[in-house]
Amino acid sequence: MSDQLPAQAPAGAPAHVIADASEALAVAAELAAAFRAGAARRDAERELPRAELDRLSRSGLLGITVPREHGGADVCARTLAEVVRLLATGDASLAQIPQSHFVYVNVLRRQGTAGQRTFFFGEVLAGRRFGNAQSEKGTKHVQDIRTALSAGPDTSSYLLNGEKHYSTGALFADWIPVLARAGDRAGALRADALHVAYVPSHAPGVTVVDDWDGMGQRTTASGTVRLAGVVVPADRVVPHHLTFEGPQLHGAMAQLLHAAIDAGLASAALAEAADFVTTKSRPWFESVGDGYETAAEDPLLVQRFGELSLRVRASDALLAAAADAVDAASADLTDDTAAEASIAVAAAKVHAATAAVETGSALFEVAGTRAALDGLNLHRYWRDARTHTLHDPVRWKVQHIGRYVLSGTRPPRHGLL
Repeated sequence: MSDQLPAQAPAGAPAHVIADASEALAVAAELAAAFRAGAARRDAERELPRAELDRLSRSGLLGITVPREHGGADVCARTLAEVVRLLATGDASLAQIPQSHFVYVNVLRRQGTAGQRTFFFGEVLAGRRFGNAQSEKGTKHVQDIRTALSAGPDTSSYLLNGEKHYSTGALFADWIPVLARAGDRAGALRADALHVAYVPSHAPGVTVVDDWDGMGQRTTASGTVRLAGVVVPADRVVPHHLTFEGPQLHGAMAQLLHAAIDAGLASAALAEAADFVTTKSRPWFESVGDGYETAAEDPLLVQRFGELSLRVRASDALLAAAADAVDAASADLTDDTAAEASIAVAAAKVHAATAAVETGSALFEVAGTRAALDGLNLHRYWRDARTHTLHDPVRWKVQHIGRYVLSGTRPPRHGLL
């Protein structure tokens, strides 16, 4: 591999290496509690979570999917989904940032060479963070990628040019995986095929712009990445197109983590609503007349909390079932097992997305007028849920589920299902 490394390691001590699933879950729960304490303030002031991400890096959680033969815990999808869900209960914006990190670790597992895996897994275990540069504006659709790899200054490198948007995590990354197509004169690369170039965030020609101004997920810094004549060594390029030439779980894994974020959001909003009603809300005067002295005793509120709890519990259960389907397919990957995993993840994502938006909105319904005070920033749950659930339309997931049930039609092979 080339010796061009990031300028410096994450701040503080070297990253801890987590041993197993139980340790990963314990660390995730601890971090979620710590991140929860400042989440409302960070969102309100758009204070980017640099210190929190450094703590996440040092904790070792970013290395839990590294294979055991490379020194990692190699946790299963069930554990990874629960780790991300827990982090999202603390700060959903922060939990969104490493989603792409885990996706691009998975790309290396699937298509990286032995040398690439050795090098980059070592980087991950040291606490280095992967960002992402995937989406583009002004193209026909989300998979119309125009960022290009072309012939480089010598036979062992390429030039990378393009502009990316919604680049969650790039501002905080040590490495930015860039989704690009090979040009007609890109040496050994298959022309027009998708590749991933792993680029140091400080490389000449890379500009990361903090211009994200979404109404939700304010602290993800999902801004713009500009790539102007970036020299990329050939051994930093992975043939992503090969991922989709056979049964694959790339999309299922990526979507599973999105579903975990939504499930965590729904759980956090419900907990916030319950705390507000039990500690701050006044009972409605008509319920007092019926003998109920607190808001939490109001039978209509009790009913609504029961309904919302069912939504959250169902999201958690579907998430766990989907993760189990991914793990089962990983152990025996065929077209059928991959299809079953994708459908299970689609079901989890549809339900969790709906639950997150509904619960974030219902928080105000059950908590009452005072909950709408801007200084409390309780609307961040709905804003985060509404923003995050726009990543890909659930209506298409429902279509694929319906076709699978009625005709056994397997879902298509792409990274969004």
